[in-house]
Amino acid sequence: MSSGMKHAPEYSQQLAAAAAFIEQHDDFLVVSHIQPDGDAASSTYAMGWILNQLGKTFTMINEGAMPSKFSYLQGSDQVLNYNQELPTRFYQTIISVDCADFSRMGRISTLFDDQVQLLNVDHHPTNDRFGSCHLIKHDAAATVQILYDLAIHMALLPDLDFGDCIYTGLLTDTGGFRYSNTSPEVMQMGATLLALGVKGADIAEQVLERVTYSQIVLLQKALSTLSFAHDRKLAWLAVSLSDLELTGASSDDLDGLVNYPRNVEGVEVGMLFKEKAVGVIKVSLRSSGLVDVAAIAQSLGGGGHVRASGCTIHGTLEEAVTQMVQEVGSKLI
Repeated sequence: MSSGMKHAPEYSQQLAAAAAFIEQHDDFLVVSHIQPDGDAASSTYAMGWILNQLGKTFTMINEGAMPSKFSYLQGSDQVLNYNQELPTRFYQTIISVDCADFSRMGRISTLFDDQVQLLNVDHHPTNDRFGSCHLIKHDAAATVQILYDLAIHMALLPDLDFGDCIYTGLLTDTGGFRYSNTSPEVMQMGATLLALGVKGADIAEQVLERVTYSQIVLLQKALSTLSFAHDRKLAWLAVSLSDLELTGASSDDLDGLVNYPRNVEGVEVGMLFKEKAVGVIKVSLRSSGLVDVAAIAQSLGGGGHVRASGCTIHGTLEEAVTQMVQEVGSKLI
């Protein structure tokens, strides 16, 4: 089963190197980025599937819990939560998926052996090529797209469990096949997965349409903070720790909130400020296309894509808002 696309020589070489890395090693630790989204979660499970098919020993882990909305995916119950199930050993062979830089793995790096060998599989343009082996395709819509290519390269036959993972990652990172990264290759891959038996409508209902009660209450509260600047070209929402406590919402419930300010007519950049801890503000940025928010985020220690990125600001919510309004505003002039 093939995606029907011929790969560029450099990418084919990376696929071969990644395949060799996996074939030559065993006892892997698989990790995605902190606060995993659909692509990170799906990529974790998809890599677990690949390793399982090859008869490899592996452990999947993340700093924190994986999003519950993806619990229908095979392997979702096998991922360790670093905050609850800390392994008592070190790992020498690591596979990171969907991590733009080393720090995005969080405290998981404390489990790495001094002689660590790391395979870096990612699609972010801001990836700094950490690790000893790289499988990075900047124009891939999602990391799962790369993992599908890797499975095919290694002569593995995708089944429905694997297909569900790949389709979920593609669906979420393309905004339901609506964003500019929805390429012909993505649509061909999606069609192949549907032909495999993936129930695309059911997955879309689960991950894009359905909301929890706490999520809708949090949205109600967040929209009351909607603010504009720079001739309404910049808009943002803010969610404080007290908001999360009052609504009973979790970090999963913040998913998609940043699109509300971004989707307002005339807005070039939308932002969501999330107070993760006292003095720690996570900022999500979304651009309509005129502003490269990845460059902004990277200048502040973050990263991502031209139209979707994020960074962390240390200070109060008010200080973070003031700083980001100034930073983004300078690019809107």
